[in-house]
Amino acid sequence: MSDTRKIYYERGTEELRKKNIHAHKLVQIFNNSNIENADQREDIIKELFGSVGVNPSIEHNFHCDLGYNIHVGDNFYAGYNWTILDMAEVRIGHNCMIGPNVGIYTAGHSIEPKNRNSSGYAIPITIGNDVWIGGSCVILAGVSIGDNSIIAAGSIVTKNVPANTIVAGNPAKIIKNIEINESE
Repeated sequence: MSDTRKIYYERGTEELRKKNIHAHKLVQIFNNSNIENADQREDIIKELFGSVGVNPSIEHNFHCDLGYNIHVGDNFYAGYNWTILDMAEVRIGHNCMIGPNVGIYTAGHSIEPKNRNSSGYAIPITIGNDVWIGGSCVILAGVSIGDNSIIAAGSIVTKNVPANTIVAGNPAKIIKNIEINESE
């Protein structure tokens, strides 16, 4: 196992189980909250996440493992059915948009079948500023997505994405570079 991975799960780990239950309670409150009470919804997210910028917006049916490993910047938006397995840190920059049905997964398990279900590992994920992740995408453990990039709907991101690019497919590959006009 490389140095960037950390063991996160062993059956019977009481401390991790308690943290997971605490997060699930907050997620349940969030998902059942009044959609018109934006202040209450933001307060729940601020209690759940490790850090939150100004003006966060997350739609219903959100799910996570621990919450405190999630860090989002200003003007963050996530659509319906966002699932984030945050056994390792997930850092998301400013002005990011995440479409519906997106999964961000820091967690993994051994390819060896013996004891596969009794332990696992997690690798952090970093998403830069001004990133747009289209609906039904999957971002896998250890990935970094550069500033201004777009992940096309339905893509499976298995490797790092350079800044200012559009990627698409399974596995996601660069399909276009984004020209940044500095004069605007």
